[in-house]
Amino acid sequence: MKKFISRNERETIDFAKSFAKNLKGREVIALSGDLGAGKTAFTKGLAEYFQIKQKITSPTFVFMKVYDTKVSKEIRKLVHIDAYRLDDNQDFGSIGIQEYLGDQNVISVIEWPERLEKIIPKNCLKIKLKYLDENSREISY
Repeated sequence: MKKFISRNERETIDFAKSFAKNLKGREVIALSGDLGAGKTAFTKGLAEYFQIKQKITSPTFVFMKVYDTKVSKEIRKLVHIDAYRLDDNQDFGSIGIQEYLGDQNVISVIEWPERLEKIIPKNCLKIKLKYLDENSREISY
């Protein structure tokens, strides 16, 4: 497992932009970490790479946001899911994520993936963000 230490939100965003260069489509990215660890900042970096102009915020209350990408003909959508408020896997099914998970033209990012272990593909890309101090985060991937 590789590790990167981010000293601020911009470094987390830039790390995610660099990470995005290797994505081909169909990937499910499982972002785990405590509140404030940088999961949404990581997603902001992916969105910057794919030239998504909308403001990226955690979809805590709507559970899922779908964005059209601008950079790639292969990757057409970035799907941002926040499972923090979901109680079980049935709730997850009701928001329509099945149509996106594993789609060759979609990158799916899931915050709080441990709440959806039965649904998330076993071969997902696991990224753990760990709060070190007020400014620093450890990103393991």
